[in-house]
This record gives sequence, structure tokens and C-alpha cells, in this order.
Amino acid sequence: MMKAVSVAVLAGGILLLIFGINAYNSSSSDFSRFFTGSATDKSIWMLVGGVVATVLGLGGLLRGSKRV
Repeated sequence: MMKAVSVAVLAGGILLLIFGINAYNSSSSDFSRFFTGSATDKSIWMLVGGVVATVLGLGGLLRGSKRV
């Protein structure tokens, strides 16, 4: 059961990373970076959430595979 949850969290993290990268490279982020020097909050939160979810998913998969 934990392996399935870990795979789902990993997949969600990868999707968040993909959407975060697309949002970071969007025209609204370019516009925001031009005036404020930083990307939009939405793109930053998607990237951070994607990294955290990916690490948690990988950690769950690696930890679960060591049990006998």
C-alpha cells in the first residue's frame, strides 16, 4: 500500500515540476520578472511543491524497498 502512495506522490511531484517549469517560462512570469525581478508566486510554489513531493515519493519508494 505504501508503495502505491509513494508512486502517486512521485507522479504528482513530477507533474507539479512540469507545470511549474511551464509557468516559470510563461509570458506572465516574464512580465513579473521585468518589473519585480522575480517570477510569479504561482510558478515558485509549483516548483517548490514539485521538488518536495518528488523527494518524498522517492524517499517512500527507497525506504519501502528495504523492508523484507
